[in-house]
Amino acid sequence: MKRLSFLLFCAVLAVAGSVFAQETIKIGEFGSLSGDNASFGISQNNGVQMATEEINAAGGVLGKKIDLIVEDNMTKQGETTTIARKLISQDHVVAIIGEVASSKTLEAAPIAQAAKIPLIATAATNPRVTQTGDYVFRVCFTDDFQAVVIARFVLEKLKEKNIAFMTDVKQDYSVGLTNIAKDYLVKNGGNIVKEQSYSSGDKDFRAQLTDIKSANPDVIIITGYYPEASLIAKQARQFGIKATLVGGDGWDGSSLIPVGGKAIEGAFFSNHFSTEDKSPLVQDFVKKYKQKYNAVPDAFAALGYDAAKLLADAIKRAGSTDSEKIRAAIQDTENFPGVSGKITIGKDRNAVKSAVIVTIKDGALKYAETIEPKS
Repeated sequence: MKRLSFLLFCAVLAVAGSVFAQETIKIGEFGSLSGDNASFGISQNNGVQMATEEINAAGGVLGKKIDLIVEDNMTKQGETTTIARKLISQDHVVAIIGEVASSKTLEAAPIAQAAKIPLIATAATNPRVTQTGDYVFRVCFTDDFQAVVIARFVLEKLKEKNIAFMTDVKQDYSVGLTNIAKDYLVKNGGNIVKEQSYSSGDKDFRAQLTDIKSANPDVIIITGYYPEASLIAKQARQFGIKATLVGGDGWDGSSLIPVGGKAIEGAFFSNHFSTEDKSPLVQDFVKKYKQKYNAVPDAFAALGYDAAKLLADAIKRAGSTDSEKIRAAIQDTENFPGVSGKITIGKDRNAVKSAVIVTIKDGALKYAETIEPKS
């Protein structure tokens, strides 16, 4: 009799646990919330959290609140592999959002693909990310597009042809961006006068800059992230290098201007979003973000926000939390009104959208222009 009572008790607990589990929709998020790229991860998470709170306040999705499970990879290579497995096997999430760095996202992508759990990258621009499989998407443009944007801007707008590159060899993002931009420049009249490499975490770039200075470039394209880009800018100016500095969206970090100071003035970089966009959708987002975080949103906050909103919209359209149905709904996304621009998911699972060029002027980011995909 005691054994029967115990079994009945266990059964009740199991049913109760199942009912409780069905009360929410579990979504995972990973990012660099600490470590060298913490600015990226914190911004992404701010955007995802804000979107999730808005969705839940409006009644959730399919009558259920979103339960956001956030994990920090601490900007450490290999950490995301463990996180992705945990989110899927232990937390039983129906989808995953993350992250900004392509190298970290590439750790999670094959795991999500094998488990058939949709993964939406926020700002992982390396083309290989979505090539992992049909469960991996992104809300940002790719490096194929971004690299050409950078190259076109240098040739067509700056009208410069003598170009040097500085590449972070530890980052798939940086290597990919350099290779694609260089290829476009060479094919369209650009002259690559010097190429130098460095590694994430480096502080001293004097040897590389000495070599670059000898080639007298008009433009130096730095394809890495903001911590090194700001230091390279300072040291380049200290060496008397006057070349225009140009980069990609990896420059959009909180320390770029404080560390780079006057040395980073007049530089340009491609990005996903500008707070100077006058559309009501963007200005409402900027206002709410400032009120909530007492800070100006960057592109990664915008992309985190868009990823969460687009995922919720896909679940709603799917009418289910079944992973295959969510995957199909994400794939069918067309003209989704994101704060980083209208998002259509192409057959290759990449977002088809425009890019902006921003410049640093008077210690602030200023909109320069928008560059549309070539038809």
